[in-house]
Amino acid sequence: MTEVLPDVAAARKRFLEITRAGTSLGLVPTMGALHEGHLSLVRRAADENDIVAVSVFVNPTQFNDPEDLKRYPRDFEEDRILLESAGTDLVFYPDTEDMYADGYRYKVTEVENSLLLEGAHRGGYFDGVLTVVLKLLNITGADRAYFGEKDWQQFNLIRGMAKAFFLDTEIIPCSLVREDDGLAMSSRNARLTPAERELAPAFHRILAGSGSPEVKTARLEEAGFAVDYVEEREGRILGAVHLGRVRLIDNVRI
Repeated sequence: MTEVLPDVAAARKRFLEITRAGTSLGLVPTMGALHEGHLSLVRRAADENDIVAVSVFVNPTQFNDPEDLKRYPRDFEEDRILLESAGTDLVFYPDTEDMYADGYRYKVTEVENSLLLEGAHRGGYFDGVLTVVLKLLNITGADRAYFGEKDWQQFNLIRGMAKAFFLDTEIIPCSLVREDDGLAMSSRNARLTPAERELAPAFHRILAGSGSPEVKTARLEEAGFAVDYVEEREGRILGAVHLGRVRLIDNVRI
């Protein structure tokens, strides 16, 4: 049965027992509202480690829009059941006051790549992401931590942070998981209206199609998306669009 760790003190004690015993620990950080993409990370962690821990924490510091934070879906009991079925051993489920006892006075800031793409459109987003991931890695002492490639920029920044601060945790990228129609799996997809959900797969089709980033931007706008960016970086085309009140991101290898 999956063990739930409700606070930082209990989690640190339990994780220290695991690491001192020489047992390998894999961590999957999440904000809940789990789907098959998350569960694929859990299964990979289970294949590569003795113990799998999943954090479920809706991190307020990575939301630049308070309304977006309020709308973010939450159902811990459903998440717990899914995690148990996927082979999760431990679920770390802290509250905001516990994770940010300092009131977020201390934070991690990357000063170059975090200002581009997502960072250019979501002020303070990567400060929040890097800060909470550093906290989670310090709390758990995990041997490996698993992140999906849908958030490609985020993965690279986390990997860079781990290297910069000489963290022992290995940062593992995991392949992006898609719906049958090509839409990248995301917790936010549940907020699409039926009409928006029907249109949403065109984002991936256009991004993966032929043409320059400028051409793809024009095609997305013609299809009905509001485009934040479509850019080529590190052998990938990365894009972010709005569909109604929902923001979608995706990337494809060139």
